[in-house]
Amino acid sequence: MIVFDKVSKKFFNDTFGIREVSFTIDEGELVLITGPTGSGKTTIMRLITKEYLPTEGQIIFNDIDLEKIKPSLLPKHRRKIGVIFQDYRLLPESNVWENVALPLFIVGKSQQKIEERVTDLLRLVHLEEKADLFPRELSGGEAQRVGIARALATAPAVIFADEPTGNLDKDATRSIIRLLEKINELGTTVLLATHDVVVLNDLKDVRTIELNNGELVSDSLAKKNLKERKRKKEAKT
Repeated sequence: MIVFDKVSKKFFNDTFGIREVSFTIDEGELVLITGPTGSGKTTIMRLITKEYLPTEGQIIFNDIDLEKIKPSLLPKHRRKIGVIFQDYRLLPESNVWENVALPLFIVGKSQQKIEERVTDLLRLVHLEEKADLFPRELSGGEAQRVGIARALATAPAVIFADEPTGNLDKDATRSIIRLLEKINELGTTVLLATHDVVVLNDLKDVRTIELNNGELVSDSLAKKNLKERKRKKEAKT
């Protein structure tokens, strides 16, 4: 579904966001992308949404080379990727219902479709009774759940959660983790960029791609596959 083949992103000041990073993510996976601040997690998100163009390498999304997507087709591509931000990015003068409905208004859905979709999403994130509240009236965990509902509005194939628990306490963090796991179980591919210890501990069995200074340090799937190959080899001897 998503392939990075020796991808590098170099900025104008000769620093690298990522350098020769390669990985493949299959449809329906839940993957942690971890590493310290500045390690390249957000750069990967912006390359997938084509906010950034790679300096070198190739990125494939749903069998399409992103380099070949025409500018006129970018909005359609970006609707396939829902992004969840650490700072929520909710519209302060719009209530919960309006924030979730916004992407649907933008793509021209009918009022009936919007009503149905927003109702379903607020039920999913357990905020049905908060639909008329404004962001300033919500807790951090509630605001992030609104952000998740909004990211899901256009039924994207992929959710990229960029440090979604960075401003939350431990209980709210675990609530967001469970919600993202549920979204993944419903069929959406979830990429969770984080260096939150609570998240890493709670999801220690989930595939983890580790970055440092823009370079790929490890991919637990590769380690798992190596162990499986060794196990099969030993079983034959």
